[in-house]
Amino acid sequence: MQKITYIIRDKNGIHARPAGLIVQVAKQYSSSVEMKTGDKSADCKKLFQIMQLGVSAGDEVEISVEGQDEDEAISELSETMRAAGL
Repeated sequence: MQKITYIIRDKNGIHARPAGLIVQVAKQYSSSVEMKTGDKSADCKKLFQIMQLGVSAGDEVEISVEGQDEDEAISELSETMRAAGL
């Protein structure tokens, strides 16, 4: 299992555009991809689950990836988070 942790810097938090980018990347991999914040979690292959987390600026999120291609998936997700300005 691979994990990355981020403090969300975007003043709008994780809104539809960056959430959609995360979903696009997560769906490319067979590994399971989960995002957690506080006591809530979401499957990163499902846009509405990510949106329901209600991640705001300053919140800490953890993305965990587990599976056969987890190394590649975590690397691309990390790059996507940075590129989206989160």
